[in-house]
Order: sequence, then structure tokens, then C-alpha cells
Amino acid sequence: MRENLLSAVQRQAMPVLPVTGTGLRVSRKGRVLLDVDDIEIAGQGTTVIVGPNGAGKSLLLNLLAGLRQPDRGKVRWNGTPPSRSRYCRFGMVLQHAVLLRRSVRANVEYALRAVGHSRTEARRRAETSLDEAGMERLAHASARVLSGGERQRLALVRALATHPDLLFLDEPTSSLDPASVLAIETMVQDASVKGMRAVMVAHDLAQAKRVADEIILMHHGRIVERAATDNFFQRPQSETAEAFIAGRLLI
Repeated sequence: MRENLLSAVQRQAMPVLPVTGTGLRVSRKGRVLLDVDDIEIAGQGTTVIVGPNGAGKSLLLNLLAGLRQPDRGKVRWNGTPPSRSRYCRFGMVLQHAVLLRRSVRANVEYALRAVGHSRTEARRRAETSLDEAGMERLAHASARVLSGGERQRLALVRALATHPDLLFLDEPTSSLDPASVLAIETMVQDASVKGMRAVMVAHDLAQAKRVADEIILMHHGRIVERAATDNFFQRPQSETAEAFIAGRLLI
């Protein structure tokens, strides 16, 4: 069903899942920023990566997305190295939305055209996507005049409109009002139910409880614990996880 929603360009590109990382290591000036022996992202659902500042959460996300190379180790998309030709199979939403100086609808159309949809089909899908997100009234507004919450919602609409296999989100709701947070969480959950895989970095543990199927806890560049959400919060397997959930300072 999802494959039928993809453009010809997307169908010709190999799927990206599973995404794997093996022996990943990143250092800077003698300091180890990331040291992950093994990670795999597959299937469907939402994984939320949590941990204190500087734990390596965003760095891991960028490595898995092929946006940065590790000093050591390898990332594989469906068994092969990341390639530009398969960028059309995943989406990414950053902490601060990067939008074109165009209308709201044109921003969504641009993404759809980039993955191979015709101009007519891109417009139709953009209008449908904005309508489903409750943003149809803003279709002709300039993206420059949107509020912070509206900008993030537009960035997510644009990413989801292409029906990606995998969506990376790097703290997409930080500093947003509660209504915008709820709207974004709902959109991610709805897409996940329809078969999309999501990996999100978050600081808010309450949000992680709401949206995650599984939790990854990172500390000092390492994965300390990975578990189903209920197990992570109710039966943590490490002292580090217990301390983090309790709100204690991690050293």
C-alpha cells in the first residue's frame, strides 16, 4: 500500500531499512564523542533517543542518516553504504525548521517534485497533506511569516508528504507551545501506524512515554540501555537509567 504512494524515482531506489551501524566511533581533540558497537533500526514504530546534553544523541542520528561520516565503523542502509540516490526514501526534521522563501504549499510541492512527482501530482498531494495536517488555510501564506509552531508543523508535513520509509527527528518540539507539540506528536504517531519508521531525539521524558515504542538511553557517547518503553520506565536495567528517569544528575 505504501509503495503505491511513492513516485517512480522512489520505487526505483532501494529501500533504506534496515539501517545499521557497526563499530561507530567519533572523536574530537582526543575526546570520544560517540562509541556505539552495534545498532539496528528496522520494522515500524517509533524509537526515541534520550540522554543528557552531550550524550551523542544528535551525532548518532546524523551518522545513521548519512549526513556525517564516523571516524571508524560503518553505517549501512539495507546492507549497502548510504547513497544520495536513496535520500528520497527518508525524511528529516530538525530542531529549527529550514524552509524555502516561498508559500507554505510551495514548500511541500518542492519536496514532492524533488522525489519525482509531476507538477500536477505534487500540487494535489501538497494540498491533501496540508488539509490532513489542518494547515490548508495557510497554503498561500509565506513560510516566512509563520509562527514557530507552524514552521515546525510545515517542516513535518513536507517530510511526511513524500511517504518516507524512515523519518529522523532531532528535537522537533523543543520550545514549542503545547498545542504545536501535540499536533506534531499526533502526526508522527499517525504516520508510524501506517508503516513508517521514526527515530526521534528528545529531552522530554513525558513526551518519550507518549510517542515511543522503544527507548534508547545514551550517556558519554554510548548506548546504555535500549528497551520497550514500558520496560524502560518501569523496569530499568541499569543504575544509569534509574538515575536518569529519577531526574538525578548523571556523572
